[in-house]
Amino acid sequence: MSTAPYVNYETSPERYKHWTLAVDGPIATLTMNIDEDGGLKEGYKLKLNSYDLGVDIELHDAVQRIRFEHPTVKTVVITSSRDRIFCSGANIFMLGKSSHAWKVNFCKFTNETRNGLEDSSRHGGLKFVAAVNGACAGGGYELAAACDEIILVDDRSSSVSLPEVPLLGVLPGTGGLTRLTDKRKVRHDHADIFCTTTEGVRGQRAKDWKLVDEVAKPAQFAETVRRHAMALAEKSQRPSQANGVKLTPLSRSQSDNGVDYEFVSVAIDRNNRTATLTVKSPSAAQPKDAAGIEAAGVNWWPLQFARELDDAILHLRTNELDIGTWVLKSAGDPQAVLDVDATLAANKEHWLVKETVGFLRRTLARLDVTSRSLFAFIEEGSCFAGTLLEVALAADRSYMLALPDDADKAPKIAVSELNFGTYPMVTGESRIGRRFYGDDAAVGAVRETRGKLLDADEAMALGMITFNPDDIDWADETRMVIEERASMSPDALTGMEANLRFNGKETMETRIFGRLTAWQNWIFIRPNAVGELGALKVYGSGNKAKFDLNRV
Repeated sequence: MSTAPYVNYETSPERYKHWTLAVDGPIATLTMNIDEDGGLKEGYKLKLNSYDLGVDIELHDAVQRIRFEHPTVKTVVITSSRDRIFCSGANIFMLGKSSHAWKVNFCKFTNETRNGLEDSSRHGGLKFVAAVNGACAGGGYELAAACDEIILVDDRSSSVSLPEVPLLGVLPGTGGLTRLTDKRKVRHDHADIFCTTTEGVRGQRAKDWKLVDEVAKPAQFAETVRRHAMALAEKSQRPSQANGVKLTPLSRSQSDNGVDYEFVSVAIDRNNRTATLTVKSPSAAQPKDAAGIEAAGVNWWPLQFARELDDAILHLRTNELDIGTWVLKSAGDPQAVLDVDATLAANKEHWLVKETVGFLRRTLARLDVTSRSLFAFIEEGSCFAGTLLEVALAADRSYMLALPDDADKAPKIAVSELNFGTYPMVTGESRIGRRFYGDDAAVGAVRETRGKLLDADEAMALGMITFNPDDIDWADETRMVIEERASMSPDALTGMEANLRFNGKETMETRIFGRLTAWQNWIFIRPNAVGELGALKVYGSGNKAKFDLNRV
């Protein structure tokens, strides 16, 4: 196991230390009141509504519960109960005391959580308003910028700021930096000033520079926030009447060498530094209509599978840092997955189906931005079809066993309509579209096979797999690729894989993760940030940072 503190990403409202959730008709309010002594690790206090990974785990959980347990909520207002403080961002002392890997994983999860707010809004679901009722700095502004609108109180002291460059010698969170330009269209010169000053921008200037959407005097602030929240609710496609689905605790069995859920299992080989992640098809008949889906609730296979896969990915990324290669396998009946996909397509306008598809979309996107080598092994008994095929399509390479003399035992893959845009990557492309660089002929040839079970030779001819070794060569081929990968530099592999996985058009999200993988990753190991006299190390100590003044 990794020497870093063990992190459990599963929580529930009665265990929250930092957030409260209140629902009033179509409006939910998430209120920050961060417990100074409630840090995930020891050695720092979460003063001034600053956050660590534990705060964001609660935020992620709270938004998930609004999505599923409160389906009639259409707008979420994010605010603070602290006087004159909205959020001061990531806790600097936590960052200064953390390992490089902890800092990067923390930044990745917080960016995914904020991207998730935008994903929900973009796909017709929840809308978000940041009610900035005090100082809003660094990651606090990133959170606000992830919302559809930012309302800033005009009380002559409250401001928004991204002070990381002058204070800490690091980037403004990568997500904050990118949203300034890509989302909010803040002018380059204004953004330069904003990112290199510590005092922030207040009142009308913040609105004029597009840093916020509205300012309001204290007496009108609450009404202004509600008016904007109600206007955004009108744009939501979530239902006005529906019964929610309670997200009960996951059932999982964990040991030193793996974790098992009902439809996902992880087996760790520490000698070879691999984790075998196996996804499984439904094992019982699944509902076909809306009533049956609602009755199944949290036990409906697509929802349960999404929750289990999400938890497994986050567990491996944070708690198993030495496990550099993930082998992706599947088990079960491909036709059972294709049948579920047909149900998803037929009921795509139902709120629970929409939210479940959204959950799957965001979970699969976690695979794409995971800094691990991903190899899909398609063996006898596999069920990489439809939704589960997306797991294999996320891999850097795929190996499929060819058994030309035993058609009954030969593994098969299959595409469904859902493989052609239902689960887009953060580029907005389907994984099949990304695979063929948008080549319409190649994508069309695959699409023609919808619902057909393809053996290794057929899949190879269509370009859907990398290699199709037979049973004589299978063991050696798969063993060698794992051994070869384990001998290479993890840093070089992380950079190479991130570049190759996103080979198409750029989006705000790909730039966020690209900047995190390259720029912030690099800055986090530079002495100007984390050396003995680096800005991140000496912050709050009374010492002045000392910089290597060479430009690199």
